[in-house]
Amino acid sequence: MSDATGPENERRTNTQLRSIFPAAFDALRPFFEMTNRWEGQSHDHLAYQTLKEHFPTLTAQDVFIVVTTTRRLYASGKLPSP
Repeated sequence: MSDATGPENERRTNTQLRSIFPAAFDALRPFFEMTNRWEGQSHDHLAYQTLKEHFPTLTAQDVFIVVTTTRRLYASGKLPSP
């Protein structure tokens, strides 16, 4: 049986988005932390605006992917180390 976890079997293809994700995640961190919630709600609308300001070359789809992924990481509690 072969191991299907090597780079030749990588399913994710957007390497540009993967390369900026750590910096984008750090930029969005304040908008999803529990201490910054307003009436229990995150500040998604501000996260979108901040991401567009920090990474103006990202497409609308890429911005959506990064914000959604960040939201899911916070909801699951599986946060990368700062």
